[in-house]
Amino acid sequence: MRDDKLCQLTIHEAHELLGQKKLSSLELTMALLQRINEVEDKIHACVTITEDIALEQARQADEHISRGEITPLTGIPVLVKDVICTRGIRTTCSSKMLENFVPPYDATVVEKLKAQKAVILGKTNMDEFAMGSSTEHSAFFPSHNPWDVERVPGGSSGGSTAATSAGEAIYALGSDTGGSIRQPAGFCGVVGLKPTYGRVSRFGLVAFASSLDQIGPITRDVTDCALVMNVIAGHDSRDSSSVPHVVPDYTKNLNSRGRSLKGTVIGVPREYFPDNMQGEIKTALVAAINRLQELGATVDWEVSLPHTRYALAVYYILAPSEASANLARYDGVKYGFSEQNAGSVIEATEKTRQFGFGAEVKRRIMLGTYALSAGYYDAYYLKAQKVRTLIKQEFEQAFEKYDALVTPTSPTVAFKLGEKMEDPLQMYLSDVCTLPINIAGLPAISVPAGFVQNLPVGMQIIGKPFDETTLLDIAFAYEQATSWHERKPML
Repeated sequence: MRDDKLCQLTIHEAHELLGQKKLSSLELTMALLQRINEVEDKIHACVTITEDIALEQARQADEHISRGEITPLTGIPVLVKDVICTRGIRTTCSSKMLENFVPPYDATVVEKLKAQKAVILGKTNMDEFAMGSSTEHSAFFPSHNPWDVERVPGGSSGGSTAATSAGEAIYALGSDTGGSIRQPAGFCGVVGLKPTYGRVSRFGLVAFASSLDQIGPITRDVTDCALVMNVIAGHDSRDSSSVPHVVPDYTKNLNSRGRSLKGTVIGVPREYFPDNMQGEIKTALVAAINRLQELGATVDWEVSLPHTRYALAVYYILAPSEASANLARYDGVKYGFSEQNAGSVIEATEKTRQFGFGAEVKRRIMLGTYALSAGYYDAYYLKAQKVRTLIKQEFEQAFEKYDALVTPTSPTVAFKLGEKMEDPLQMYLSDVCTLPINIAGLPAISVPAGFVQNLPVGMQIIGKPFDETTLLDIAFAYEQATSWHERKPML
């Protein structure tokens, strides 16, 4: 099989070839490393490439496969977002503050991948400390969209989604605080799942906003997404927010139901189709929802979630507040960047943060510090927490009637590099369809649902807490009835 074909394999296709001894993990890994060399100058998806480590892991995986010790992820190469700790591998958060930080431990999700003998190709670029919607806020370089290299891949997991779309990895891990897996997945034409808060361990995930962050998979199809979730989901005693729910086999029902959605009740919230949405996006989503209806689903087009209008304001009080607390640890004393050219400890700390953090990170720290300050805590932070509860209750009421809710992933297709850098509010609006889900702690998946101006459009499916199975079933049925996921960018 040609190298360019190997780079477009799904996890389950590669697993089948490995199991049949028609392909080795070493061959697959070398093909992907070659692909990275070929396209990285256009995509800039990776911060660190671990070629020697990957080749050694591939050799070890082949030894296990030769003994018949193979799981669905054995020998399959993966890229990991650079906000997830990897023992002995630089973890920068795409920030000057952690440019040379090498963790002494693995995140739980990385431990789980290693236990399956997965092959880690390296770490992907991102918005600094996961704060952004375009991957332009990386301290190192912006990433580019494989469908149009003059456009953004989305963010903050833009490196992971761009790499998966461009064939630089079979799959990737990202993190999602307000849409950072789903929005770039929609922009890059791949599948991205944000699990329920507490479903996947956050141990080893460098914190942005601790009550919102979740790690999730970025894959080429829904089956692969289910396979990765089977491995990374589960309780972790090292993470106090981890929930001890039983993890089902997410692949079990996919093929049993096939394309049928008979008996599934889907709601379409009107607030997710605002007047300023691109008309072509709405047309594509209506067509996608009509296809769900053709597959047997009952669709209610008149759902209303009125508190959704406040979600953006709530998010940009809560997330910066938590960020200001989490990033206080970067003082230039314990680890990370340290500015030594100062006359006192206080001055050294000030200069460390001045030069170590980028503009967007500093903006959010200041917003959060202001919201938490004396005299403003009740007016802003406490009020935002109360509205958060109302948003969560509104979703709970909707799920008494519906199995899932369907919305656009983003109100626009991928925008051009630099287009929104001077207007932070317009950049924040990129996540208007995704961040209510993080506020409520719900699971949601983005799947390819069409093209506008030759750029991918994503459909977001939102589910009940810990009901990722239903999301995957609906997404799989839609995927099997369409061909959007089969289209690849021509680099």
